[in-house]
Amino acid sequence: MISTVINEQLGIEYPIFQGGMAWVADASLAAGVSNAGGLGLIAAMNSNGEQLRAEIRKCKELTDKPFGVNIMLMSPFADEVADVVTEEGIKVVTTGAGNPGKYMDKWIGAGIKVIPVVPSTALAKRMEKLGAFAVIAEGGESGGHVGDLTTMALVPQVVDAVSIPVIAAGGIADGRQVAASFMLGAVGVQVGTRFLVAKECTIAQEYKDKILKAKDIDTVVTGKRLGHPVRCIKSSYTREYTKMEYDSSNYSDEELEAKGAGVLRLAAREGDVKNGCVLAGQVASMVTKEEPARDIILDLFTKAEEVLGGACKWVK
Repeated sequence: MISTVINEQLGIEYPIFQGGMAWVADASLAAGVSNAGGLGLIAAMNSNGEQLRAEIRKCKELTDKPFGVNIMLMSPFADEVADVVTEEGIKVVTTGAGNPGKYMDKWIGAGIKVIPVVPSTALAKRMEKLGAFAVIAEGGESGGHVGDLTTMALVPQVVDAVSIPVIAAGGIADGRQVAASFMLGAVGVQVGTRFLVAKECTIAQEYKDKILKAKDIDTVVTGKRLGHPVRCIKSSYTREYTKMEYDSSNYSDEELEAKGAGVLRLAAREGDVKNGCVLAGQVASMVTKEEPARDIILDLFTKAEEVLGGACKWVK
């Protein structure tokens, strides 16, 4: 069985995190993944402090296993949720969309292991200096907000740049990709897209069906013009958005921002995948069935162990 500093230090069975996906990663999914042996994460997204507290307490009712919270630092309620995670005794916080420096001393003092998501070696080194327990090196193959570097290029460079543990993310949906992550020097993985179709995931069935029907070239990156590129499944919405994005003479940045407001919730919670935005990574086409989180994790690590066990079988 694959065991590393990640699962050993966090008290989980497998070194795997579930991605902190907005409007997706609620108490049900987080508890499901934690009960299955991974680290479930609740997405704080733009929740205020009391909304997040309610979700944390719901998760505590569903599992007695460790789980964490993902904090989007651009949220207007970031200060509130930063306090809530300490008050509620959360032991792992992952961060994105900003620099967690102003909260690090408080979190570390409360015994929280802080694990920022990073798209570059420069940010990884900065997070190490701030006292991060580990970093999640996320390549541009992932769904949602993406950076420029691919997982294959980013992970080994981050591994070489820092001395803290590195978790690989982006483009991981089966055991071969888990094995590749460990071969690149990571000691854990974060998976998002495959958990979209976990039985414990409460998103609309229409959203899950878009993932299950996706082909290999069915994702597109939008939002580059605004400086916040996002990977999602192609749809009538993305075609209309892309047309606006590349027609700056007729559409202002403000109009483009308005076009993107609320569209993830529309797809994930209301099931309107035509007018909403279905976030997913490039591995969506590799996700073929809806199944319990436990089966997903067992499949990933059973196949990874088989690959790693025979990794040099072609060398004479």
